Amino acid sequence: MCGNHSSGFDPFLMAYSAGWRIQIRFMAKAELFRIPVVAPLLRSIGTFPVDRAGGAGAIKEAMKHLKAGEKVGIFPEGARIATEEESEAKIGAVRLAAKMGVPVVPVYIPRQKPMFRRQRIVFGEPYMIEVDRKTATSTDYETLAEQMMEKIHRLGDKVS
Repeated sequence: MCGNHSSGFDPFLMAYSAGWRIQIRFMAKAELFRIPVVAPLLRSIGTFPVDRAGGAGAIKEAMKHLKAGEKVGIFPEGARIATEEESEAKIGAVRLAAKMGVPVVPVYIPRQKPMFRRQRIVFGEPYMIEVDRKTATSTDYETLAEQMMEKIHRLGDKVS
């Protein structure tokens, strides 16, 4: 499940909206796991750390969950982004989906989140990443990541 990311609450909103029967394993920056109150909360909802300095451990962890048939939540922008104009997806999510042969579910989370109001999270149709992994270039994956973000942003039209 790949969604846009503008708030630290986004994983909780996505998990809650997906329903209590669907366990989503989220990636989160490793720094959050050093905060004593936050770390246990993140682990309780199935979150695992990502070392943004380049550690491959998170990718292996995500692959393990996907291989077991679990859902993995990724925010492909890589950080919280305030506006869609600033939005640019990293290629990791599409590479992972292509390698594992799993569908991507685009998810739109409104960037404006008024306190104590219901949020409408939109889950799009799952789709497969179509790419020849043997000949694909970084540019090919960048194009696929851009297309994925376009699908996510188009879901925002259904929020109003």
